[in-house]
Amino acid sequence: MIQEQIQELSPVNKIKIRHIMKDDLPALEWNGEFRHFRKVYADAYQRVLNGLSLIWVLELPDTGIIGQLFVQLKCDRPELADGKNKAYMYAFRIQPVFRSQGFGERMMQVIQNDLWQRGFKTLTLNVAKDNLRAQKLYLRLGFAITADEPGNWSYPDDRGIWQQVHEPAWRMEKYLSPGD
Repeated sequence: MIQEQIQELSPVNKIKIRHIMKDDLPALEWNGEFRHFRKVYADAYQRVLNGLSLIWVLELPDTGIIGQLFVQLKCDRPELADGKNKAYMYAFRIQPVFRSQGFGERMMQVIQNDLWQRGFKTLTLNVAKDNLRAQKLYLRLGFAITADEPGNWSYPDDRGIWQQVHEPAWRMEKYLSPGD
């Protein structure tokens, strides 16, 4: 399995795409912007420890973590992740100042290759219907819209208060192949 991969994107910058470590969890909050997801991140990390999920981070030397991507290998919705053939990607973020520089695309390549090596054949994701920029990226990377998702979900925020989210989305899928 791929544990770490370093890719030179320019003569000056080198990125490191790697699996998360427990000490990385606070950095996922991006200086408080995503603090409300603190419990979600902790629960996702526990799923990593239980072998049900993966969390990847994108690190830039002298800057720190600038990207994140979560993958459920198995969940309660087998049409998204069944533990064998289908994996479900979510919480894919690159800090705004680093977008449109190829970091996200490179991160996607590493994750897709890793999933292929683990035996997964399909990667699914949900993308908000109003997030046209992300939709364009996923289409360019070979994903296709396969279903309409109501986008109703909830989570406990950092204070333990349950938040309800309504974010209509498209389900997108991609069949993985070697070298993606």
